[in-house]
Amino acid sequence: MNDHRPAPDRPRTAGDASWEAEAAEVRRFWEGLGLPGLVDVHTHFMPERVLDKVWAYFDAQGDLTGGLEWPITYRRQEAERADVLRRFGVRAFTSMLYPHKPGMARWLNGWAADFAHRTPECLHTATLYPEPGVEAYVREAVEAGARVFKAHVQVGAYDPADELLRPAWGVLAEARIPVVIHCGSGPAPGKHTGPEPIARVLARHPGLRLIVAHMGMPEHEDFLSLAERYPEVRLDTTMAFTDFTEAFMPFPRGALPRLAGLGDRVLLGSDFPNIPYPYVHQLHALERLGLGAEWLRGVCHDNAAALFGV
Repeated sequence: MNDHRPAPDRPRTAGDASWEAEAAEVRRFWEGLGLPGLVDVHTHFMPERVLDKVWAYFDAQGDLTGGLEWPITYRRQEAERADVLRRFGVRAFTSMLYPHKPGMARWLNGWAADFAHRTPECLHTATLYPEPGVEAYVREAVEAGARVFKAHVQVGAYDPADELLRPAWGVLAEARIPVVIHCGSGPAPGKHTGPEPIARVLARHPGLRLIVAHMGMPEHEDFLSLAERYPEVRLDTTMAFTDFTEAFMPFPRGALPRLAGLGDRVLLGSDFPNIPYPYVHQLHALERLGLGAEWLRGVCHDNAAALFGV
């Protein structure tokens, strides 16, 4: 991938100066580590009317946000958001999208395939839901070139061990395609969140490449245990360790040696654009853990670059 591709020409906006200054700070971060850029496995791009509803939910401090005040820092049009990531030096990112009811997933997958086609830096993303036909459309997405899937147990309010999903997990395990899955009980618990349902999925499909979003917060140590038990389980850093999250779901400092030991299976995630602070804060939050430059290089680029071949 071209990590220095020029951004497309577009009208300047009032906020450009602030985020271009941040872009310089982000680039200093990864350049200081000797990296060619960043790989972010947890960024959101989805159809505009869907994203508008997501933003409205955050604005209303809905139940699934834990009732927290959650301003959207990068509330911009799609092309501008992709441009911001390019200027930050993010060499590869995802279009995390997810259904909350039956009948949405196949349509979302079609949109995501088109977005990946017109956005070279995007890892072709797809999703799924426990419904009749899920195995067929998951297989279709795989055959169409999907490189990563997104599953959202909290928003979808489904059991990831649902029998309807069993053949779909089998397809993904066989294809060795990673699945970024929001399955922890933060920022608010769901009916099927937590480590136990995921443990049942992994018992059936031990080779499934699950990437546990948000470090599995707040059940951090339980999900660390699953990663230690299953070598294909990974965790992403999305919102973990930041001031915002540490205020209500802190990572247990006694578990830092375990996190260091899993350094090759921890991947940078940000939740861009739906974050209530600047992107660079996620990077500084990782740095201040004090786990060293080699760990940071793996997390911020090398681990995901190896996993996805970018």
